[in-house]
Amino acid sequence: MKNSGLTNRILWGLLLVFLSFLFYLLNYAIFKNAHDIFFYLIDDIAFVFIQVLLVTVIIEYLLASREKSNLLQKLNMVIGAFFSEVGTDLLKSFTPFDTSSDMINKYLMISAEWSPQHFKKAKVLLSKRDSDIDCATGNLEDLQKFLADKRGFLLRLLENPNLLEHELFTELLWAVFHLSEELSHRQDVKALPDSDYKHLAVDIKRAYHLLLREWLSYIEHLKNNYPYPFSLALRTNPFDPDTSPQVK
Repeated sequence: MKNSGLTNRILWGLLLVFLSFLFYLLNYAIFKNAHDIFFYLIDDIAFVFIQVLLVTVIIEYLLASREKSNLLQKLNMVIGAFFSEVGTDLLKSFTPFDTSSDMINKYLMISAEWSPQHFKKAKVLLSKRDSDIDCATGNLEDLQKFLADKRGFLLRLLENPNLLEHELFTELLWAVFHLSEELSHRQDVKALPDSDYKHLAVDIKRAYHLLLREWLSYIEHLKNNYPYPFSLALRTNPFDPDTSPQVK
């Protein structure tokens, strides 16, 4: 099938070249002026290179940039929906499992005065930090129920084709969904062997670290582009115990 399509394109190309040659012959037969024919032929060929530059380089670049900008805007809307529906509450659920969560709270006490350097420093600190997850310090039952309730929402996000352009966020969704799957197969999360708790701790840790990274990037995006949602994000910061959604 592919070879047939290529053959058709070659035949069409040859036909167009033949028709062009035929009309040049017709021009010469009528006007007997080979000088003008070759003059305009070379002139048209010379302009082809300018046309290629305008169409394939400049115009296509502008269209691709606009398309990429629109795609990023759609992606950020999807990411915003994720954190509104799942992400922020999931961070609150994960934090008790982190035995050194007090330390991470200091990194993420974000304020309106934060500069790009503050966000960069926080990202570096998070990348170097290795959480110690203990299933006994958090509430696995609540986490199990929460993820079960959000299963449909997570599946709809994974079906979104735009997310293929955002590998890091897709990786986060798969980590959260995998944790949801693991917990859904445990009938009683209060009576599991230590080996299974250790296995779940690894899954929680993976999702937790990816979620922290994406949450910080999302908050920075809000600060740079959307001041009102950023204000709400500050007032609902899961790492600030003194926050309140009410404006004081």
